[in-house]
Amino acid sequence: MMHFCTLFDANYLTRALAMHRSLEKVSDDFHLYFFTMDKESENVLRELKLNSSTIVPIADIENEELLNAKINRTSAEYCWTCTPTIIDYSLQKFNLDQVTYLDADLFFYSNPKILLDEMRDNSVLITEHRYSPQSKEPEIFGKYCVQFISFKNDFHGNKILQWWKNECIKWCYNRIEDGKFGDQKYLDNWTTEFEKIYVLQNFGGLIAPWNLQQFNIYEVENELYIKHFETNKTEKVVYFHFHFLKFYENNLIDIGDYHINENAKSLLYEKYINELEKYREIVSRYSKKAEKQAAVKYKNDIDSRFNRLKRKIKMTLNIYPFDNFGISKINE
Repeated sequence: MMHFCTLFDANYLTRALAMHRSLEKVSDDFHLYFFTMDKESENVLRELKLNSSTIVPIADIENEELLNAKINRTSAEYCWTCTPTIIDYSLQKFNLDQVTYLDADLFFYSNPKILLDEMRDNSVLITEHRYSPQSKEPEIFGKYCVQFISFKNDFHGNKILQWWKNECIKWCYNRIEDGKFGDQKYLDNWTTEFEKIYVLQNFGGLIAPWNLQQFNIYEVENELYIKHFETNKTEKVVYFHFHFLKFYENNLIDIGDYHINENAKSLLYEKYINELEKYREIVSRYSKKAEKQAAVKYKNDIDSRFNRLKRKIKMTLNIYPFDNFGISKINE
């Protein structure tokens, strides 16, 4: 059985629910541990009583070290800080042989077992960002992405995990400092500093907005595939990482500051947003607060207008009205 863990607050509750449902559609052999960062998420999940899942309130893992770190970190930074801890907790508390951490905004299109099988006898699986060539982001945010990272409960897996956990408790912020950024630039040197590290090769487990420009995405008999433009290599899409997706209070949706073609909007974003809307309606039956928390105000200050102008010039102003998503952009 595949074991997964994820953590989130009410802002990402509908995404976590959609991810769980996507796993149900592609596999009948998994268990997902939900680590809830707030009572709203915990309460809704307890009402829903989802199959193949366990709810773990964040208080269950919070020791003195984490609580001290929490004092001077934002909610996002604290989530990053907790990531290696929830992996370690899952392995030890539930006596698992292996667990894979998932960002809550992943959505699965085929069985992830193919990705986990690829690591063979290695102890840790990590995934590259594989940024598009025009991007300068790797030097800022790191070569690897903490989106789908798997640890075995063995000597090497635990050694690496304990090191990462301790480092994140000491420093984990949303800024560049001394070669660090959040929880993920710590991964940059793992392949040279540790043993039994495997870097995923299957493109189907790497797809995200920042590298989508390298691929053609298409559908055949209700299955999604990607073809790498440079190598012509074709893989089945295992998951897509819906990074940056924002809902605004005035019924606008921002799908990110990246070049995203119409095919990807239709095959990925339009279907995903409709899925999230289904879960928003479900969540609203149990918690109005959790339902509304995922929407943020559409700022119209000088900084925001300047940023939107830059994106418009780059042709990455991917802000759309909720109704008829993908058909007409807002007027700027």
